[in-house]
Amino acid sequence: MINPNTPVLIGGGQFTYRGAPEACPPPIGLCARAAEAAIADSGLNPQILTEIDGLAVVGFTIDAGGNLSRMPIPKAKNPPKALAKALGAAPSWQTYTHVGGNTPQALVNEAAERIAKGDNKLVLLAGAEFLGSMMKLVQAGQFDALKAHQIDDDEAPAMFGDGRDGCTAYEARHGLEFPTNVYPMFENAYRKSLGRSLEAHSTAMGALFAPFTEVAAQNPYAWFPQAQTAEALVTPSASNRMVGYPYPKRLNAIIQVDQSAAVLMASYAHAKALGVPDAQMVFLHGCADTIEKWNVLDRVDYHSSPAMRVGVREAFAMAGKSLADMAFFDLYSCFPVAVEIAAKEMGLATDDPRGLTLTGGLPYFGGPGNNYSMHGIVEMIHRCRKEPEAFGFLNANGWFLTKHAFGIYSSQPTTGAWARPSKSSYQGEIDAMAAPEVTETPAGTATIETYTVIHAREGMRMGIVIGRDEAGRRFVANTPKGDTDIMADLEGRESVGRKGQVVHDGDRNIFTPEEFL
Repeated sequence: MINPNTPVLIGGGQFTYRGAPEACPPPIGLCARAAEAAIADSGLNPQILTEIDGLAVVGFTIDAGGNLSRMPIPKAKNPPKALAKALGAAPSWQTYTHVGGNTPQALVNEAAERIAKGDNKLVLLAGAEFLGSMMKLVQAGQFDALKAHQIDDDEAPAMFGDGRDGCTAYEARHGLEFPTNVYPMFENAYRKSLGRSLEAHSTAMGALFAPFTEVAAQNPYAWFPQAQTAEALVTPSASNRMVGYPYPKRLNAIIQVDQSAAVLMASYAHAKALGVPDAQMVFLHGCADTIEKWNVLDRVDYHSSPAMRVGVREAFAMAGKSLADMAFFDLYSCFPVAVEIAAKEMGLATDDPRGLTLTGGLPYFGGPGNNYSMHGIVEMIHRCRKEPEAFGFLNANGWFLTKHAFGIYSSQPTTGAWARPSKSSYQGEIDAMAAPEVTETPAGTATIETYTVIHAREGMRMGIVIGRDEAGRRFVANTPKGDTDIMADLEGRESVGRKGQVVHDGDRNIFTPEEFL
């Protein structure tokens, strides 16, 4: 017998807008379209959306800080309240999330716990990204077309998640504030840990992501529904320029999309009372949320993720399942290394025949800001219904492999009272791991721990090095400004482990390989 307070996922919907930018629904409208799709998927009357008692909205990119948040773009000041009003609902629990691609799965975990405890019985989770149309309008100076985004409200929303800045001022001064700059550094460290040549690893990255494009090509919601060869993904060209070495454009998540997704959850008893058949229900068997050592410079290393390792272990333990029990996966795929390290920590081969994505991945399905994994969860719901005996695994990742959330799903019911272990029962294990001392003023002989070269459209722009001084202290530095010979040399051969000199110059550190001294 199923416990009446067992949380169940009863509906999942998606929406992708492909029309003229000036006619794109505002973000609240995109969320509403996804909510309507979720209720249609559940088979319930649309009027049921007015009865939700819980509502969470995933944070929009324009609210995440940085240059976008400083643009004169109208916004909804309280997105959950605005969406509730659009739906005609008055939920008692309303929340908006801090930045983080982990938040959709983290919200499922949180809503499941609230439902299991009896705090809520019908919850809607929704999110959207609209940078595709918005940036076209901004670039054209058509700010009037954005006025529909403005929804005034004096009451700030309750916030969910960890809202700390993604990096320190020291890290930001050297370029460690953008995912396109940081993930390539993980990739180079990961390649070195495997002992692969530059060429062999480039081939491997293409082989990893080519199957993702094939899934995207079959997905009607994908932003780029086109299969591509492994060679085309990794070969730089006019249409596939280098962004952050070793990643050409086609290996990067694409955030300028107009996409939304929503998930409807309920208690088992309430779902039955609403008339939802058991075959429509999907159960959350295992979940976990973990946080890596927060700042990039404080990480244990750059080729593994202890937080993923612990989170995977805890989610499988809660579910009472193992990797072998999983029939399908959706691994967070903003860049190849996010998939590679997740697979490594799970003990999963990157060419596993079960496949690693249900959507097509962030570079090909689309990377709708913080909300990508909501699409993955919707696909998971539908896949579980098609294969009711099977189990699926999903992970979600925020900032720079920093914040993680995990879910194990199946149409098979859970047993007993649903309860997740306290995050504090395992997070301390990660926090206690040893990490190097960090110095902001390194000087003298040093060794490259990892690195990247950042490109602009017109060519190489900046080299970034994370290194160790002779005392073993970690630092971040840039290569000498404008020295493209050094940058080209870093790209031309394995540079992890190379020696050089670092100096502190004003507010930045400068690293020069010994061959250029």
